[in-house]
Amino acid sequence: MRTGRRITCDVIAGRRGRCHILGMTPRLLTLLLAFIAFAVYSAAVVAGHGYTGFIQLAGREPWALQMLIDLTIALVLFLVWAARDARTRGLPYWPFAVATVLLGSVGALAYLVARELKRPPR
Repeated sequence: MRTGRRITCDVIAGRRGRCHILGMTPRLLTLLLAFIAFAVYSAAVVAGHGYTGFIQLAGREPWALQMLIDLTIALVLFLVWAARDARTRGLPYWPFAVATVLLGSVGALAYLVARELKRPPR
């Protein structure tokens, strides 16, 4: 038995995992918000500094280079995982792989949104 005034999806919807906002699960809503916010921010940075502006910074600042290497490692690990995951789920892989190589985390977030949209309802 649940006590207290905490309102959760269980209380609102009566079942675990059935809380939806505009037909979206909390996971999909979170992924969409992250994708949109990061894509808009990235576009603004590219507009202000150019597509390769990060290379100049990485050449001057050791921390920037470290972060670039770290991001590269993380995205390569993501691409390896996504290839297997896409095959299992019947999702296209190459459009997201190209987007990830060219756009970084924006491509990875796009794949996660598509993956969530393809997920069968529970």
